[in-house]
Parts: sequence; structure tokens; C-alpha cells
Amino acid sequence: MAHCTCEETLETVLDSEEEFTFSSEEEQDEEWSHFEELIHTSLSCCFNNDIDQMPVAKKARTSKQPTLTWKAETEVDLVPQTLRFVPAREPGPQLWPTDSYTPLSLFKLFFTENAVSTLCYNTNAQAARSLARGRKYKWTDVSVSEMYRYFGLIFYMGMVKLISIKDYWRQGSLFSVPFPATIMSRDRYRTISWNMHMSHPAEDKENDKNKGTNEYDRLFRVKPLMDTIRLACKTIYHPRRNLAVDERMVACKANSGMTQYMKAKPTKWGFKLFVLADSSNGYTVDFSVYTGKNNTATGNGLPYDTVMSLLDRKVLGSGYHVYMDNFYTSPKLLTDMLEMKYGACGTYRDYRKNSPQNAPNSLTKNSPRGSIRWIRNGPLVFVKWMDTREVSVCSTIHPAYTGDTVQRRVKAQDTWSLKTFPCPAPVTAYNQYMGGVDLSDQLLQYYTAQHKTLKWYRKIFLHFLDIAATNSYTIHKELYGNMTHKEFMEQLIAELCGVSPKIPQKRASSDHVPVPGAPLSTDTRKVASSGRRICVHCKAAVAHKLHQCFVLCE
Repeated sequence: MAHCTCEETLETVLDSEEEFTFSSEEEQDEEWSHFEELIHTSLSCCFNNDIDQMPVAKKARTSKQPTLTWKAETEVDLVPQTLRFVPAREPGPQLWPTDSYTPLSLFKLFFTENAVSTLCYNTNAQAARSLARGRKYKWTDVSVSEMYRYFGLIFYMGMVKLISIKDYWRQGSLFSVPFPATIMSRDRYRTISWNMHMSHPAEDKENDKNKGTNEYDRLFRVKPLMDTIRLACKTIYHPRRNLAVDERMVACKANSGMTQYMKAKPTKWGFKLFVLADSSNGYTVDFSVYTGKNNTATGNGLPYDTVMSLLDRKVLGSGYHVYMDNFYTSPKLLTDMLEMKYGACGTYRDYRKNSPQNAPNSLTKNSPRGSIRWIRNGPLVFVKWMDTREVSVCSTIHPAYTGDTVQRRVKAQDTWSLKTFPCPAPVTAYNQYMGGVDLSDQLLQYYTAQHKTLKWYRKIFLHFLDIAATNSYTIHKELYGNMTHKEFMEQLIAELCGVSPKIPQKRASSDHVPVPGAPLSTDTRKVASSGRRICVHCKAAVAHKLHQCFVLCE
């Protein structure tokens, strides 16, 4: 029996290192540990002469994936089997059809009176704690009705933008805003803001003792309200078939250990939320807040775990089509989703594990615009399309090409013209349905409640208000469709504050100040009807329809 030396064994293992390709940063540790185990196993043969290493080395060299050849759009792809769409409930608002819903009643489905009562209880406890520690301000316990008025002022400030919070209570100025002072005083608003708390302070203290351990919960201060909002989002509305998964940024630079930097996002610094949205209207179906590295990960990577955590089959049902960008898409994720009866489509990164690498007949930088290449690997179809640059899409619900076309502006001989190019079916569907989260972000930003604050958890609390208001508007539009977003927010603010949205402006009689409307002169030649107009006040005082005077009323 042939025997090996340590040098030969180590050379064999190092030669096989090229078989290990890392699909993402999350998977590198797993792959590298597997590689170290292989080295350890191979080196152990130096002390065991009964083991022949030749079959192991041969097996390592023959474990390469077969080289796949890219096909052009002229070749026909198989049409994947259509998933049966079986939602757990009828898609749309899950409300009584006979009831009438106002903006406030819809908002209270998310911020229920029980949830607001808990919020008041924790806020009052935080205020008592602050006073016990020596804070010098007046405090009376906040009630549920007062808390709703407080929400109304926050939304009002989102619609009427001023530089400072104090400016909303500014008096005796041309730029004074009279409405906030009629709801509550400035000091009352500020003290509620300072003590706003979603969890109980005593429980916060117990959680803070676990810092640095696996028992510490970074989201403990927002979790009570966050769980309520998430449950309401999934209960009140059931999404339609096409869903989108993407990130959302809540602007914040607090040193909380959870803020992230994303170069490609308009909001680059802040808390990163993973959002599942309905592509048809931007409704936020579910979300989660990213807290950093997780010790309880499954080993499949953060993108895999994120998508799987947002897709609850008991709540949603089956047969949904989920669209995602290249941060999430991987062959393993799409294959496992298909086993759960979920179709998926998304752009992908070429270096992801089990993704086809460059092969004969692949696209190059010099490929003409509109060129298509595709590879079918079981239920997965990998498509590359040349637009202004190369686009890579993977799907389990579309064939490679069905004859779709797109129009692009092309410059030829110093003139621009529209030209038609072929477009793969997964790219067409991706462009149509991927924007669900972007639409949701757009609606959130129109009248956002976000403003500067010193507490990181208050930024997330304000985002919960935005989600509740935007989802309420989406449901109201589905039910009635008779209000614009601005009109809805105005009505919601008025109902939260307990006032009428239309306040008539009445001028007191003492405001009637006559001033000369024409130059006064003793020269009779200059006395004429020029400058004389019908005066409203004089018309009412003197029963003459054509009464004219030389004074104006201001």
C-alpha cells in the first residue's frame, strides 16, 4: 500500500483550495473552517499509514461544477411551473365593510388606546424617575387623550416646517404660528418629549445589566411598541401577490452601536430597517430593525435570515412573488423559498456561491446593447442583459425571454432618438415590482414626523408614527380614494387635536380702520371720482348700493 509524506499531503490540500469560493462575507467563516478541517484531516495521515490519500485528492479535483454555456435569446427556455396563489386571507384591508372609517379611526388601529395607555404609563414612570433624580420642571401625568393631541402636534410640525420647536410657540411676530399654543403649552410639549418612553424604566435598568452578554437586547426600549405596530401592520391589511424586500434608513447619528452607513442610500447614516412591502401600493407589511452581528444566526448569512424572517407562511399563505436586490439574492435562498411555495426574482452578484461564472458565449464589455444571455439550472434561470451596463437577474418564476422590449434614447449623428431593444422577462418584472419599498419610503417622506432629538429610541418612535400614518392613508385610499395625502394628514391632525380642520377667520369690527384712498385737496379742480371705490363697510352702514367714498378700510 502506498504511503504519503506530510509535504505531499499538504501540497494536495493546498491545490484543492481553489475549489472553495466564498459567496459572501457571512459565509467566509464557514467555508474557511471547513478548509481548516480538511487540512487537519489530511495532515493526520502522516501518523496513520493505513490511509491512502490518493482517492481523497482525486475526489477534491473532480468536485468541480460542470461548466455551463450561456445561451442567447434565440434559444427557447422552459416556462417554469406556475405557483398556485393561496393567500391566508382575501388580499386588501381586513375591516368590516359596513363600517365607515375616518383617518383617526384608521390611525387608532395601529396606535390603539391600549398601546397608548401603556405608552402613557411608561412615560409617567420615566418622568417620576427624572424628578427623583433632581430634574426641575413641573409634571402632571399624561393621559391617553393628551397623548393623542401630542401626536397631532408632531404631525402638524411635519406639515408646517419651522427651524426650531420653540418657533411654534413664538408670539408677537410676523412669523408666529397660533395653532400649537391652542393645543398645549410649549413647556408641556417639551416635558412630554423629554420623558417619552416605550418601555418601563425599571425593566430598562435590568436589561442594561446584561450589556456585553447574549441576554442583552439592544431594542428593548422600543420593542413593546414595535411589536404592537408590526402585529397591526400584518393584521389590518393583507398584501397582494407581488412583494418587495429592501432596506430603509431612519436618519440618526446617535452612538447607539446600531447606526449604519450606506453609501448608496439618500439617507446615509441611521438605523437600517429591513422592510417587506406590497408592490402595488407601498404598504409596509412587516419590518425589522438591524442591530448588528447576531450570535444566533443560522449560518446561511444575514440576507438569507432576513428574508426568511419576513416571510411568515402562516400569516401570508403561499404562492407569493418576492422581489429583492442583489444584497439578498442567492441560489440557496431562491431554492429554499421555492420549497416553501414562494417564487422569487432579484438581481444577483456573480461571486455568490453556486452562481454561474464566466463561461463561453458570455457577455463582454463590448457586447451590443440589448444582448441577452441565460442559463437554466433546474428551477433557477440566470439572465444577463446588456443595457448601459450589464444587468444580472435570477428568477424561479419567469422564463429567460418572452419577447418583451424596452425603449431607450440613443444618440446617433448628434441627434437623439428612441430605439427598441429586447428585454428579458425577469428584468421586466423586476423593474415593475421591485419599487414597493421605494414607494413606501416616498410616501413616508412627504409629511414625515422626524425631527432632531437627543434620544436614539425617540427617532425610531417617530418612525413608528410615520408607518402608522402612511399605512392608514394607504388603507383609506383603498377603501374610499376621495382624499389626497395632504388632505388625509390635515384631517388626521384635526381629529387627533380635537378641532375642526377649517377655522373661519373673522375680523372684529374694531379692526375697521379707514385711511385715505385718494389724495385730499382743497382744490376743487382736483376733486374727482378717481380713487373712489365702493366701500364694504360704508355700503353696510349706508343702504346705498353705489355709495362711494375717498377712504379705504384696512
